[in-house]
Amino acid sequence: MKKIITLLMTVALITACLAGCGAKGNNPVEGKKAAYIMYMSSSPIFELWSESFTKTAESLGMEADTFFCEDSDEEWQNRILQCAQDGYDGLLVSHGGEAYAWEFLTDVLEEYPNLKIVTFDTSFKDENGETKTIDGVVQTFQQDSGLASALVEEILARCPDKSAKNEPVNILQVQEENYIAAFDRRQVGYEPYETDGRIKTLEQMAPEDHLNPVSSMQETAKNIIGKYNDGEIDAIWCCYDAYARGVYQALRELDSDIPMVSADICDEDIGLMAEGKNWKACATTNWTLNGEFACRVLALEMAEQYDDIKAAQCYYENPGMWMEIPSVVVTQEQVMSGQDITVKNLSEVADDAYTDRSFMPSCDWMDAALKD
Repeated sequence: MKKIITLLMTVALITACLAGCGAKGNNPVEGKKAAYIMYMSSSPIFELWSESFTKTAESLGMEADTFFCEDSDEEWQNRILQCAQDGYDGLLVSHGGEAYAWEFLTDVLEEYPNLKIVTFDTSFKDENGETKTIDGVVQTFQQDSGLASALVEEILARCPDKSAKNEPVNILQVQEENYIAAFDRRQVGYEPYETDGRIKTLEQMAPEDHLNPVSSMQETAKNIIGKYNDGEIDAIWCCYDAYARGVYQALRELDSDIPMVSADICDEDIGLMAEGKNWKACATTNWTLNGEFACRVLALEMAEQYDDIKAAQCYYENPGMWMEIPSVVVTQEQVMSGQDITVKNLSEVADDAYTDRSFMPSCDWMDAALKD
């Protein structure tokens, strides 16, 4: 009898052990280490990203860290190298410089071939300016062209008289082409409306001093807007919210009622929109969802499940492993709802598209882990 009991206990122990191993084996990233490395300084939207990235990683059984690099190219590169040396399994690296990111990350992965990397808003180009990719590295971006087109649509909706008369809306465009890749992608979303004759760009303007973009843009905008007569400018479209803050100050100084819209968002933008004057809308992505999205992509890379990455709706075959996070518009009317709105609680007033999660890549083991 004792032998039978011993045998049964042994079988039960082995069965439990195998079940435990099997459960862990179903999650290939459990016990791994991941980090979010941001080129810029901390800010509310990047804190949302970090918090969401960390929460998602921990739900998947990983350890997660965040490092902000205070707008230093050297610190960004050194932190990536240090994490690689310290044995991290996966890195989400954000806002690396176009002039060096491709060569630098290629060298890192040659030295640490088991490391997995996902990038955000980091373009890959060689010394000749040719677009490049890195095998196994997924590049993620905001849907910049979508940000641009959504803002044009917002302008058109606010100028119904022009549409009724089949006349183009006259736009003063705040834009810098061939300055950074994100602005160029935004131009791609803007230009079709010019081609179709739905809008007419009166002229482009940009700050002269990039170290002081708000005050420089305020002065530039004030001078250019002052050249036009009342009614000649229907709206102002801004490629970037820092520039838009300067435009807004110029409009208030001129006591103008010209409506304006901008790509990107922050708490200060929301506050200015809530004043109920010129700033009518921002186009953005949901930065909480962005962090989860990036962590999911990284986890699938770490699991070598690239087909599940490709299955996501926001995947584009060209150029390379490139994914774009869908854009949404936040309007003045939404942030003037009477609540104290910041980027942290923007979901309380934004459209349903702001919290839509259908673009998230996933798989069975990931769904199971994130539901626990």
